[in-house]
Amino acid sequence: MQIKTRLRFFIYFSLLIFIGSLGFYSLGENWSVLESVYMTIITLSTVGFGETQPLTDAGKIWTIIVILFGVSGVAYLFTEFSKEMFRLDFYRRNKMIKSVKKLHNHYIICGYGRMGAVIAGELYEKKRSFVIIDNNPEKIRKIEEKGFLYIEGDATLEETLIEAGVERAGGIVVVLNTDQDNLFVSMSIRTLNNEAFLVSRCSVNDTSAKLRRAGVDKVVNPYVAGGHKMSELLINPQLEDSVTIKTPQHTSIDFGIDEINLSELEQFDGMMIKDSQLREKYELLIIGIIEKNGDLKVNPGSDQILHRDQTIMVIGTKENLERLKESM
Repeated sequence: MQIKTRLRFFIYFSLLIFIGSLGFYSLGENWSVLESVYMTIITLSTVGFGETQPLTDAGKIWTIIVILFGVSGVAYLFTEFSKEMFRLDFYRRNKMIKSVKKLHNHYIICGYGRMGAVIAGELYEKKRSFVIIDNNPEKIRKIEEKGFLYIEGDATLEETLIEAGVERAGGIVVVLNTDQDNLFVSMSIRTLNNEAFLVSRCSVNDTSAKLRRAGVDKVVNPYVAGGHKMSELLINPQLEDSVTIKTPQHTSIDFGIDEINLSELEQFDGMMIKDSQLREKYELLIIGIIEKNGDLKVNPGSDQILHRDQTIMVIGTKENLERLKESM
């Protein structure tokens, strides 16, 4: 509460205790100052303790008056507290909306579940501007603790998307709990912004085609993607990383990045990269060389000489990587 409100409340109850104690002291029979103050306090607190001394009729009437003024004071306190909380929420919401209005070509995350939290963390580390949409109070509290910009509201409502600056956004990711909500929100986004790059999550493969028809640029099924990654690691433990590229005709091309110790390819010892025939025979590119001492040289030139104590980082399709390994 504001300082003036707290001061008024303190003065009110101080006077009430003083006047109430004075009344009990004056109307009671042989009441001490301590008994009068004690009677006033237990009357205001309504704890139900008995009187310290029998009350006269005048004392009972005075007790009723003290209770009425005490209840009125508490009601006033709660009213003012509610007003201050409303003002605080209103101020914080307006401040957040003003900050979001300044964003242009930013990213929007619809939903702050496990995936949304990971995406927000990645964008934050890359120092990208973004805003999160969610209406779960517990999640909003976590977002506030992180210091991220957010809009508290339902992402399925167009006014919420507009508050998040959907018309000015450069990229939007939809990671709500259900495929139905993801589909509905994606359709709403496309009616408001047809240029932003739109990514959506789906849990059922059948929803993927519907999301694409709704204008989603990329659809991610975390279960399929995770299972695919784990199966690749299981089959090819040496494979460090992989990426799948979708062509406009929806054909998948799987690329892998692997590390190969040249001690297993002794024919390359003392040979320049351009003479290794890795590109001509295997359609593979050397994107890095790791020296014996751990130094890394990225994108080495074609005249770079290879040595058997080096490790090369090679990129290409998984099939071509397998062909090279078979020749080792």
